[in-house]
Amino acid sequence: MILFSKMKIQKTNAARILDRLKIAYELIPYEVEEDDLSAIHVAAQLNEPVEQVFKTILLRGDKTGVFVCIIPGDGEVNLKQAAIVSQNKKAETVAMKELLPLTGYIRGGCSPLGMKKPYPVYLHETATNFSEIYISAGQRGLQLRLSPNDLLKAVEMKICNLL
Repeated sequence: MILFSKMKIQKTNAARILDRLKIAYELIPYEVEEDDLSAIHVAAQLNEPVEQVFKTILLRGDKTGVFVCIIPGDGEVNLKQAAIVSQNKKAETVAMKELLPLTGYIRGGCSPLGMKKPYPVYLHETATNFSEIYISAGQRGLQLRLSPNDLLKAVEMKICNLL
């Protein structure tokens, strides 16, 4: 366990992966609102710009199957654009009931690190505008703050326009 602000935080699988890779990060807790799991709410809780808090979206392409898009918290993934960058003709979001079996994560706590399988990952290009970004640590109520360059070291991904 790690001690932050007199609050004990249990390390997640995503944090352990970063530890193994010797990548610097910070675990940042926030208060979960079950009725509002949006990245906009998370950003408000963290007192950070929503453009710097990234959400992980699971999609399925008609040719390549499941893939992951990481986009700014206030953005909506452009399915046509996501299909193009992932070499599909069409893409759609994966049904909520499939999220846990496919990734090991639940809605509001899906991290691009430590999924059950290594899916192709695409990071929205604006992530590189920041020295640090926030992504889910793999559970509701906990974010990882790290450099986008370090995230690129931890997960093989392509930087592209997804909005």
